[in-house]
Amino acid sequence: MPRPPARLPVKGVARKRTAMFGLANPARFMRFTGPLVPWLWAVAAVLLAVGTWLSFTAPGDYQQGDTVRIMFVHVPAASLGTIVYAALGVSSFFALVFRHPLADAAARAAALPGAAFTALALVTGALWAQPMWGTWWVWDARLTSVLVLFLFYLGYMALRSSIDDETKAGRAAAVLGLVGLINLPIVKFSVDWWNTLHQPASLLRAGGTSLDPVFLAPLLTMMAAYGALFVAIWLTAIRTEVTRRRVLTLRARAAVGA
Repeated sequence: MPRPPARLPVKGVARKRTAMFGLANPARFMRFTGPLVPWLWAVAAVLLAVGTWLSFTAPGDYQQGDTVRIMFVHVPAASLGTIVYAALGVSSFFALVFRHPLADAAARAAALPGAAFTALALVTGALWAQPMWGTWWVWDARLTSVLVLFLFYLGYMALRSSIDDETKAGRAAAVLGLVGLINLPIVKFSVDWWNTLHQPASLLRAGGTSLDPVFLAPLLTMMAAYGALFVAIWLTAIRTEVTRRRVLTLRARAAVGA
């Protein structure tokens, strides 16, 4: 029986795969992000300056007064806390399933800034809650789920640092990172699933935002600033991690050859 002809890859599909996974190569990643990172830092600095100016020039709320300005720090920090953990979880998946070192470096690099954004959200949330609710903290569904998110960040970093073997540490932390993804829908929909003190979504909701334009402009600017800042920090941290691993590899080879 004649053998069926071999199926050749379609050129268009091959190009798409190359474009999609090309940056997974550490050398290509370093070449591509080298000139990009300084621009990201510059964009983040400009957006932060503009967003801060808009935040201070915006009028006070008719109910909350000047305390409404905490929103311009709290909401972007809370949003980035969940987005960064999603990035950590996806990177952990590729690191665990495909054993790709760059994905592991990306997951590790996302942990510290993600924890910082989440901590900032918790602190500013407490500062906002005290004048609005009369208390610094309640075991509200949204507040509690964000606290759990922060603990997942801390647990991820603690687990990585507690195991000497970096390969085993990366795999164990990746498993924990994937488990933590379960908490993200709870953070997002907690105000819809349970009766909580925390207000429901006012920015991304059915029917459009409920925010007045005088508050929407500084809020969106600050969210863009936080996003650019995270990407700049993340890429810088990944590049630092790639360089660190290259140095360790060179030292190990030199020790073997000595």
